[in-house]
Amino acid sequence: MIETGEDYHEAVLSGQWWEKRQFVGCDFAEADLRDLRTRGCTFDDCDFTRADLAGSRHDASAFRSCKFDRTVLAESRWSSCSLLGSSFMDCRFQGIALTECDLSLASLARGRLRKLDLSGLRLREANLTEADLTDTDLRGSDLSGARLLAAKLPGADLRGAVLDANALVQADLRGAYIDPDTAIAFAAAHGLVVK
Repeated sequence: MIETGEDYHEAVLSGQWWEKRQFVGCDFAEADLRDLRTRGCTFDDCDFTRADLAGSRHDASAFRSCKFDRTVLAESRWSSCSLLGSSFMDCRFQGIALTECDLSLASLARGRLRKLDLSGLRLREANLTEADLTDTDLRGSDLSGARLLAAKLPGADLRGAVLDANALVQADLRGAYIDPDTAIAFAAAHGLVVK
């Protein structure tokens, strides 16, 4: 059964266990979703503005084109989830854990993503414009086509990450850790001739 356009605004749903449920265009704004557990659920075009998802756990669930505006995501766990095309604005990410997740086309512009483990994630064509990725672990992440204009990456670990020339030119990579292949690509992106 697909729940379409349901109103869960300000609902108290903390500690619930949801499996294989489908939500389309539902309003979870300001809902209490602390410690919620989802497995195999799909959320398409849902609104999580100011919702509290602290301590929640999500396994193999999809949150596609969802809106997370001032959402509390602290200490939440996401494993094998799709966040394709979702937007995150002024969210609290402290202690969030993302494992084998797809954030392709997601908007994390101006996000405070300091000291997070984002290693191995798919961030293809994600908008990370002006994001603060200081000391963030991005090892092995796929950032192909990601928009990194004025993104701050001091202390970030980019070894094994896939970055294109635009990202290498637009991001502030001072103090970031890179591998030799990325160093060569960085030099080439800045017009140097590597022989």
